[in-house]
Amino acid sequence: MTSSTECAPARRRRYGAPKNWRQTFLAKLADTSNVSAAADSAQISLSWAYKTRREDPQFSRQWFTALCEGYDNLEMDLLHRLRSGEAKDAEPRKFDNATAFRLLAIHRQTVAREKALQENDDEAAILASIDAKLDAMRERAQLNASAGDLDDE
Repeated sequence: MTSSTECAPARRRRYGAPKNWRQTFLAKLADTSNVSAAADSAQISLSWAYKTRREDPQFSRQWFTALCEGYDNLEMDLLHRLRSGEAKDAEPRKFDNATAFRLLAIHRQTVAREKALQENDDEAAILASIDAKLDAMRERAQLNASAGDLDDE
């Protein structure tokens, strides 16, 4: 007689994330604007997704881009429904236009904040670049002045 534990296949616990989880996650995020759905689709935990976003600036930028694409899709869907209405024989899914408008308004604020942060980063990088160029020019001027002093002797 076999016990039920002998018949059940042994499940191996997988550590880490699937190889190409980022592409799957970002594609689903762009499609749905839903981080939970994207994590489920990529077979990762929400905490892993957020941890990766915190630790990887490139992934963070890709996340933001995918989320913006998802909200652009939501905006286009909303505009289409408002312009053409919904078909009577359409699937019984109810769309909450007021909630969609609120989400889009919040998203616009987030985008504005992110752009301001990026512009600040860009400004800091530009100022650092200018400072580095000025320092290099000062060094060259000092070297030229030193070389001129040597020629006078």
